[in-house]
Amino acid sequence: MANATSARRALAMLRALASASGPVTATAIARDVGLPRSSTYHLLAVLAEDGFVTHYPEEQRWGIGVSAFELGSAYLRHDPLERLGRPLLHRLAHEVEGVAPAVAHLGVLHGRETLYLLTESPRSPVTTVAQVGVRLPAALTASGRAMLAALPAAQVRALFPSRSSFVDRTGHGPTNPTALSRLLAEERARGWSEEDGFIVEGFASVACVAIDRSRRPAASIGLTFRSDRVGDRARAVLARAAVRAAGDLSRRLGGG
Repeated sequence: MANATSARRALAMLRALASASGPVTATAIARDVGLPRSSTYHLLAVLAEDGFVTHYPEEQRWGIGVSAFELGSAYLRHDPLERLGRPLLHRLAHEVEGVAPAVAHLGVLHGRETLYLLTESPRSPVTTVAQVGVRLPAALTASGRAMLAALPAAQVRALFPSRSSFVDRTGHGPTNPTALSRLLAEERARGWSEEDGFIVEGFASVACVAIDRSRRPAASIGLTFRSDRVGDRARAVLARAAVRAAGDLSRRLGGG
């Protein structure tokens, strides 16, 4: 019975953190959950050990951790998300063929990586590394940054706290927290993300985030193409098509 009570209290704390607009103090958590401060600190410490909450010592606040985000998004990484996204990818890949051959793909965040769940190839083959089951650095992929841009800044900092958190594949792309923050701000204002040669030289991608009913990034829908065959105007057309597809997926997930 004691274990069941502790589990309920821990779940209540996670729900309180998830419903907050940002990191909150332990005092606020204790008040929301109705626990003594000593019990609150003890449970927070246990949850922090396994990554379900994150402590921001300079602010003396607590927020949702990466493990909680991954656990919460696990449901969407399986059959429902794939069933909802597959017809949208099929339509997107064939919709843009008149602009440029491009592989359409659906990815989710998995820690610091983008995990690709679905791809749809055009009739004119395009070979890319974004295949089903492949994981790539989220800070370098357009798909990953589209989702990172929809996360609270504190959560992005927790994922990428220092230079050692970054991967360099081609000598292009963000390599430190400041550069990533600046790039995410630009892409957030624009409404979609783009990379050119960050993953593989000669290939570029555009992507947009799809959000769920809790306004969290559930996935991203993107297009990858040969960069030498697609000029700026055509890239904007591809990006708008990805934005429309991601918007359709958001509505199917209850977030539109």
